Amino acid sequence: MAADSEQGSVTESIRRMSMTEIIRLQDLLSRELKVRFEKELALGFADIVGSTEYFARFGDEAGRKLQQRHFDFLQQTVSARQGRIVDTAGDGAFMVFPTAEAAAGAFIELQTLISGDNLTRPREHQLQLRLGLHWGPVLTDGQQVTGEAVNLAARVTASASPGEIRMTMDVFRSFSNTFYRLSSRVLGPVALKGIFRPVDLLSLQWRDRNLYPDSVRIRETGWQVRLPPQDTISFGRLQENEGVAANDVVLSMTEVADTLKISRWQFELRRYPDGFRLRPVSEQLTEVDGVPVAKGVEVPIRPGTLVRVARVATLEFFSQPIASGPGGGETLMPTSP
Repeated sequence: MAADSEQGSVTESIRRMSMTEIIRLQDLLSRELKVRFEKELALGFADIVGSTEYFARFGDEAGRKLQQRHFDFLQQTVSARQGRIVDTAGDGAFMVFPTAEAAAGAFIELQTLISGDNLTRPREHQLQLRLGLHWGPVLTDGQQVTGEAVNLAARVTASASPGEIRMTMDVFRSFSNTFYRLSSRVLGPVALKGIFRPVDLLSLQWRDRNLYPDSVRIRETGWQVRLPPQDTISFGRLQENEGVAANDVVLSMTEVADTLKISRWQFELRRYPDGFRLRPVSEQLTEVDGVPVAKGVEVPIRPGTLVRVARVATLEFFSQPIASGPGGGETLMPTSP
């Protein structure tokens, strides 16, 4: 009641003001709002990839458990970096951090923890996130966080690929840590939904490129592709099985007869903390650097490793080259997905 009475008194006082007095009051309140509540923060969003399809395929209980894994990993990593989870809605989460380094460190740790956990789970139950970061001014009272910068951070996240940490140039410029600068790959101007002009974005490469190749090419055909971000990546000639994607990397040759020599499911790459390991899932011949690998046996894969499949295809694993990036630092060259 006291609050209602006070609000009524303020309203009555305003009604007695002239137009000039109201304009002056508006200017005063705007300055006060800016001084007391505006702050620059690192703004981050996380979004579960493919959650709608996951709920539809495996049911509400499995879907809710997937969400809980997401939130538990967030709680573990965000607070350790002096961050705060502002809101969780459905499959997403909004976080703030005091510095760009804190946000980047939390997101790298988050992705690393999830990757390790995924090793214990079947491919179809592994968790994948899109992560986005922006650095900018917001209005905050310590609980609520609002502003156009929040909307931009959400749009950056929505544009990210599965498993990617995507960020604005404002985040890159805020980095004082050389490691994060050297780990940034320029994507160039990207059109974002609801943003009137393209925004310069970068991708924070959170995996060690000396341990994990990011691309593969078939020497005999010249075809090459970036490796998908999954922690288990399947290779084989079969593209679909009963309407569901059969392999993450579909292998095919110029001659149909050669393609048919490759198994429908040939081998898997599994992402361990110390690098990829290849595991054949077929009796069809798979050789790693000239040595045959039996079905079910795991061997390390590094950039430069050659994998020979069915005596018809030579797969070369490699990491994309680097080039000069913003501010003169080295950053990974943008390439086609």
